[in-house]
Amino acid sequence: MKLARFSKDGITCLGKIENGRIIDLTAAMPACGHSMRALLTVFPHQRAILENVTAPSYALSDVVLEAPIADPQKFLAIGMNYKAHAEEAAAAGVPVPTSQLWFNKQVSCITGPYGHVQIPRAAPYKVDYEAEMGVVIGQRCRHVKREEALGVIAGYFVANDVTARDWQFRSPTFTLGKSFDTHGPIGPWITTADEIPDPHALELTLSLNGEPRQKTSTGDMIYDIYEQIAYLSQVMTLEPGDLLITGTPANVGIQTGTFMKPGDVVRVEVSRLGHIENCFEPEV
Repeated sequence: MKLARFSKDGITCLGKIENGRIIDLTAAMPACGHSMRALLTVFPHQRAILENVTAPSYALSDVVLEAPIADPQKFLAIGMNYKAHAEEAAAAGVPVPTSQLWFNKQVSCITGPYGHVQIPRAAPYKVDYEAEMGVVIGQRCRHVKREEALGVIAGYFVANDVTARDWQFRSPTFTLGKSFDTHGPIGPWITTADEIPDPHALELTLSLNGEPRQKTSTGDMIYDIYEQIAYLSQVMTLEPGDLLITGTPANVGIQTGTFMKPGDVVRVEVSRLGHIENCFEPEV
């Protein structure tokens, strides 16, 4: 199932994607409002209702797809988790971590799959792209064993870990450089875990103004998704709707001195999960 948030005529609703259309789930799940986090909390028990719901549907061209989760409690990202990216970082003199390297993206950075991304007034020169696959947690969990991690995953999405490189490296943690408003485009929807038999066998690509820049298999991860969940859940309770983004492949912009300019369009695609596409514009 592909679960989404969408707006039509100024009203935001929950929906599911089928055959190129979006089916409005609002009437079937009125208690959830337009919160995907609320829907995920009850999803395991209400799935049959959602699969068989009869409701109005709309062409995707007639609605605005919003960030599938706008209000997660956590938005966490792992750094240098693809082999080729770690190698290019090492070649540039950046130490490769010997364990999982996690940082926060503040949830206020989240934006929709096709909205504009800002080139900030405070960081106009070194805004970079990072194509990533995202994971949505589906149930409250702690101390998850690697072999049990699949059972706590609600689904997957596409992300761009937009980064202001100068702000990233001016402090010991990455948080500020990763958290400018709009620097967390995600979407276009959540593809539920049952539709993806192996999340480590997907193609992840990024293009800049139509020119290919990043391409890899998600199988190139150093720490796979299940190891990531096991590691994080030793530290903190993971909640339904929490977002994890799982690393970017080689050829980020900083490696070639390519940073975002007004009008640049970045498209990130993951096979079987869809794509997001965002135009970069100056902050006003």
